[in-house]
Amino acid sequence: MRHPTERPPVWFRLPPGFHSIGTADRDSLDGFARAFESDAAQAELAQLMAGLDQLGALDVVHTALGFHPAEDGGVCTSLFSLTILAADDPNPRLSVARIALSMARSSAWETSAQRVIDLPSSLPCYLVGGTITGPDGEQSLFQARVATTHPAGFHLLVLDLTSPALEHQEAYTDILEAIAHTLTFTDPDPSPATAAPRSRVLDLLR
Repeated sequence: MRHPTERPPVWFRLPPGFHSIGTADRDSLDGFARAFESDAAQAELAQLMAGLDQLGALDVVHTALGFHPAEDGGVCTSLFSLTILAADDPNPRLSVARIALSMARSSAWETSAQRVIDLPSSLPCYLVGGTITGPDGEQSLFQARVATTHPAGFHLLVLDLTSPALEHQEAYTDILEAIAHTLTFTDPDPSPATAAPRSRVLDLLR
C-alpha cells in the first residue's frame, strides 16, 4: 500500500511541440547554447536552469518547454509544469475547491476567468486562466492553471501553462485542458509507435 505522504505515479500526454526538460538536461542544453557562441543565449539558459531548480523545491515534478511557429515566422514559446501537493483535507472535492479558489484569488492576476472541467475520470477539476505580471514587472504573461486530485485523495495535482504569447491565450487554454483530459493514474499499456497526430496548437499558431 502506498503511504499517503509518497508522491503517487501520474501519467499524461503532451501534444506535439512540447519537450520535457529537467535539471538532468543541464549539460546537453549548455552545449546547445555554446554552439550559438552567444553570451546572451548562455545567460538565458543559466536563468532557465536556475528557475527549474527553484521549481523542484516547490513540489514541481515535471516541466516541459513548448515551441510552436508564430504567424510572423518566429516561434511562440511556453512552459508547462506539473505540481503534486499533499491534500490538506480528507475530502478531495473540498481540497480541490480550496486550492482552485486560492489560485483564482491570487494577486498576481491582471485579468482572469474560471471554469469547471468535466474529466473522463469524474474527478473534481477547475481551470483558472488569464494574464499575470511577468517577473520583470513590465511584461504581461498568459497563464492557465488546472487543479484536480489524485483518486486516492491524498494529493492534489496542479497543471500550469505559461507563455508571453498573449494573442494565443485561448489556444493555450485549450491545450492545458486537453492535457488534463489525458491524466491517468495507472501505467497505460504500451502500444506500437505511430505517427504523431496533428496538434490543435500547431493548427492555431501557424
